[in-house]
Amino acid sequence: MKIFILLSKIVLLIFILTITSVSQIDDYNFEGETHLTNIRMLTDGGENAEAYFSFDEKELIFQATFGNMKCDQIYVMNLDGSEKHLVSTGNGRTTCAYFLPGDERIIYSSTHMADSECPAPPDRAKGYVWQLYDSFDIFSANADGTDVTPLTFSGKYDAEATVSPKGDKIVFTSTRDGDPELYVMDIDGSNQTRLTFEKGYDGGAFFSQDGSKIVFRASRPKTEAELADYEDLAKNGMFRPSILEIYIMNSDGSDIQQVTNFGKASFAPFFHPDGERIIFSSNVNSQSGRDFDLYLINVDGTALEQITFNETFDGFPMFTKDGKHLVFCSNRFNSNEGDTNVFIADWVE
Repeated sequence: MKIFILLSKIVLLIFILTITSVSQIDDYNFEGETHLTNIRMLTDGGENAEAYFSFDEKELIFQATFGNMKCDQIYVMNLDGSEKHLVSTGNGRTTCAYFLPGDERIIYSSTHMADSECPAPPDRAKGYVWQLYDSFDIFSANADGTDVTPLTFSGKYDAEATVSPKGDKIVFTSTRDGDPELYVMDIDGSNQTRLTFEKGYDGGAFFSQDGSKIVFRASRPKTEAELADYEDLAKNGMFRPSILEIYIMNSDGSDIQQVTNFGKASFAPFFHPDGERIIFSSNVNSQSGRDFDLYLINVDGTALEQITFNETFDGFPMFTKDGKHLVFCSNRFNSNEGDTNVFIADWVE
């Protein structure tokens, strides 16, 4: 009898430890994250970013660096994180991938035409800056990575391409006219047209679900010191992303409206399916400037609401078309310091 009681206690202890362990693994929320439930981590290790849904919303395409890799390549995986596979060439550096309508082809930006090796990292002697490599071009390829076809040939930075849900246009950033501006082109790369014309960086653009609007991040240096710093960096293809605001405009570039005015770094904006709200990443409430969370705001700049409460980084949010799920990238609960993983969550209004 004593042996039976002892065995029962051991079994109960094992059960409690198992439940506790699973709870710790599966609970990826922080206090206050009432809009997010059932958060699942889809990658585990390395730097994984900019994960975007296929048109049928059965797969995600994203960029990643892990293991012995020196810079990002493009991967596709299922929504449960399974069947992750390489779809870029494996050469150069890549960024900003997206599915084309029908999900039979993809687009992404890459430096592989200029050099099979990773380009040199930016000069940090000038502080934290982004390098807008002239060697980036936008390519189209079959969904399995074959038939790689260039869509841009400007000889300057062409990247940050995303596709209208209507399936007719691609919006992207280019330095072909000397300043990082937004451009639009047809799905086959034809009719490349400039949309923005104001001094400063314009990028990270996405269409609204009906294709009528574009949301993007932008810098607008105003003072003499800001303009001098901007011009000095631009000469070397660099940009300092310390102050970025969110803007919207019509898909033809008309009626540009500023949404945020925080004087902080706000980026990765994406329209809620209702077209009336924008989710984005920002350090607006960070004391150190290093903590980035997700926020929701009306298109007129009202009703700012903090969505995540992570002390490190949450970014690159994207809703499903029905608004019921959100994919984002985060440093939360990572195995190694600095790892960024892809997460998907159910959205609660």
